[in-house]
Amino acid sequence: MKNQAIPKEIVDIVETLEKAGYQAFLVGGCTRDLLLGKTPKDWDVTTDATPEQIAPLFPKTFYENLYGTVGVVNENTENESLKIVEVTPYRLESSYSDYRHPDEVKFSKSIEDDLKRRDFTINAIAVNLSVGAIKDIVDLFNGLKDIKDKTIKTVGNAHDRFTEDALRMIRAVRLATELGFTINIDTEEAIQSHGSLLKEIAIERIRDEFIRIIMSPSPKAGIELLDKLNILDYIVPELSKAKGVKQNQAHAYDVGEHLLRSLQCAADKDFPLDIRLSALFHDVSKPETKRISRETGQITFYGHDVVGSRVTKKILQRLKFPVKTIEKVTKIIRWHMFFSDTETITLSAVRRMINNVGKENIWDLMNVRICDRIGTGRPKENPYRLRKYKSMVEEAMRDPISVNMLKIDGGEIMNVTHVTPGPKIGYVLHALLEEVLENPSLNTLEYLQNRAKELVKLPEKELETLGKEGKSKKDVIESEDIDKIRKRYYVS
Repeated sequence: MKNQAIPKEIVDIVETLEKAGYQAFLVGGCTRDLLLGKTPKDWDVTTDATPEQIAPLFPKTFYENLYGTVGVVNENTENESLKIVEVTPYRLESSYSDYRHPDEVKFSKSIEDDLKRRDFTINAIAVNLSVGAIKDIVDLFNGLKDIKDKTIKTVGNAHDRFTEDALRMIRAVRLATELGFTINIDTEEAIQSHGSLLKEIAIERIRDEFIRIIMSPSPKAGIELLDKLNILDYIVPELSKAKGVKQNQAHAYDVGEHLLRSLQCAADKDFPLDIRLSALFHDVSKPETKRISRETGQITFYGHDVVGSRVTKKILQRLKFPVKTIEKVTKIIRWHMFFSDTETITLSAVRRMINNVGKENIWDLMNVRICDRIGTGRPKENPYRLRKYKSMVEEAMRDPISVNMLKIDGGEIMNVTHVTPGPKIGYVLHALLEEVLENPSLNTLEYLQNRAKELVKLPEKELETLGKEGKSKKDVIESEDIDKIRKRYYVS
């Protein structure tokens, strides 16, 4: 164990408690992560001091809960995980009549009492520090062995632990998924027996654990484990309906397997949550839209994108995801079936697609299409068709070269030159455009006003020639820009 793995802020809190005559241990997930050689995301300290004894020892604290947890505020640190460190007295807990919270919390003077109330053995290891390094380890339930064996096992009787707090069942899956561990057989059997208790748990708590599974390196394995343990239906029953639903020959897998492989591709590419959710649910409504032709036997899923968008909205609303996340994911799913034949796609169609999904979402939509393709079992990630799509999107999104780029318009030219409406105004605008394309620094209202006054004095034929040169210059530059985009994607 390297000393620098434990931040000074944590060492100071532990030493402050010990200097005041109290015991202090690191406990829970931070201890587990330290023993695994990982950097903890959160830090928890437990002590035999009461909240009233803890608070006066530190410059700034707050205490506003039923469990005795005191938040120690570190204002001078830039590390978010260290800004507030929770210090909690050793606790004894009673029964859990609501399957969520202990009916009564009592403080204890024994670290042993505190450890035996915890969920899993790998989280029930207490560590005492000496000069920033581990001095003593209290391991009453063989958590060190389970870390070595990569096993998730409850502290004591698994049935008791899950009836105390049913969310622990999903947490077991989440830990196994994040850490690459397996779940002990007795613990698995208890989860399979008590899944219905999840109906008693606040949906926000379930959502947060589900998000962590989705954001893990192996979300496919995580959802498969939820399904194996019969608790997926208490989170997203819609995914269960997709299992075994056969697809046409373009897909190597059934709908359920395809969705999980698409999600895993998003994880492999380290895509953010909204893309992972879009990949997971993009074909969620194929089961209810599946049709088989009597004549040909061909399988179709017409409208699954439209229906899927509505169904996904209901799923995410039920799980109480933020409105912005729901809007983005459902929009991507609604339009994920864009384009089919690169030979018939027009730029105007691409522009309509960009307008439908939004410029801010178009590249995320493209990334979902990549996950969709990999999820079908096709090995080639960037085929010509996909490169063509990307090229056309970039072409459609580039700023058009036109007189609209100028800091002056026809009305302003008429104001400053007193010329009446007619072809001459267009010639002046295109002549000005040529100059600005040559030297963009000339695109100021003052220069263009003065230059317009000079240009209108030219003979109309000469002015017409200048205007045509401006148009020609624009066409050449546009052609060069588009050619560069297409070369970048290796398409014609």
